[in-house]
Amino acid sequence: MKKIYLSIYLLALTCVAAQAQLIPSIQFGIKGALNFSSIPSSKDLLSSDTRTGYQAGFYARFGAVGLHFQPELYLTGKSADAKFKDENGGEATAKVTFTSLDLPLLLGTRIGLGPIGFRIQAGPVVSFLTNKGIGDAFKNVMHTDQYKNQAWAITGGIGVDIGKLRADLRYEHGLSDLSKNDSYPQKLRLWNFGIGYRLF
Repeated sequence: MKKIYLSIYLLALTCVAAQAQLIPSIQFGIKGALNFSSIPSSKDLLSSDTRTGYQAGFYARFGAVGLHFQPELYLTGKSADAKFKDENGGEATAKVTFTSLDLPLLLGTRIGLGPIGFRIQAGPVVSFLTNKGIGDAFKNVMHTDQYKNQAWAITGGIGVDIGKLRADLRYEHGLSDLSKNDSYPQKLRLWNFGIGYRLF
């Protein structure tokens, strides 16, 4: 299934590249965001409650009219609550945290003229985990080395450009499990709201 998604995406990217040659335009800027993540498990190991995290990084945009390609690179913090049985059989909780470098590769279209425009964007996201943290009690159930160092997701949302300011609202849904343990599959669900500034 991933190969099908990637093939469709590469085909669309080729179309964007062809259009960008007709209407060359390059933007580069900085961006920060708040994210609201949950990592539910099929066996209720992780709570579906939403936890707040962050994003900070850069974006570029190629193409101005019609379709555009927008790669981004962020340092991202995500977290979830783990619920499990302790040594005495009682219910215990612990916080699970992930820090990652996220690379969204977005295709989008912009509606509007001049300094104000509205955008719709979507595309895959690959995350490279740089830090995995779990509470001491949770180490009896899962270990940090049981989490993968790379994960795929798909994201999409809307945005607005006002002069050099950028604002985005997106939803991200995990395509691959974060856990190597097949008994506890875990896929990310995340909303984020970001503010950016175009440098040039």
